Amino acid sequence: MTTNTHTLQIEEILELLPHRFPFLLVDRVLDFEEGRFLRAVKNVSVNEPFFQGHFPGKPIFPGVLILEAMAQATGILAFKSVGKLEPGELYYFAGIDEARLQAPGRAWRSNDHGSHFRKTRRGLTRFKGVALVDGKVVCEATMMCARSREA
Repeated sequence: MTTNTHTLQIEEILELLPHRFPFLLVDRVLDFEEGRFLRAVKNVSVNEPFFQGHFPGKPIFPGVLILEAMAQATGILAFKSVGKLEPGELYYFAGIDEARLQAPGRAWRSNDHGSHFRKTRRGLTRFKGVALVDGKVVCEATMMCARSREA
């Protein structure tokens, strides 16, 4: 495996992830090193559709979407670390442990989230994820993804 540290723009992200609007929660990869870490950003606007109901007059970025953004960053790191998958293969979100939502994510701010590679065992790869808003940790979790053929 080669070590490569750089950024990814939306065009490259769309080549790696199957997610699309409104469920694509990675706008840009700020930095990554294959097999080690990835740091990404989701620019959160008050115009996001979920803010109409979560919560009217007090927009809070839903915790489950913060976790999903972290999982998408994990998927990108897995793709960039392992290389090209066989046709019909994807990385699937396989599990989450020790998830902690520590503060609400607000509208109009960037959700800076990242993933750190932990280990691969029996087809599952473990990552430690963290999300920050304005430099403060809002969520941490250990996540797993599995390389598998499309269902």
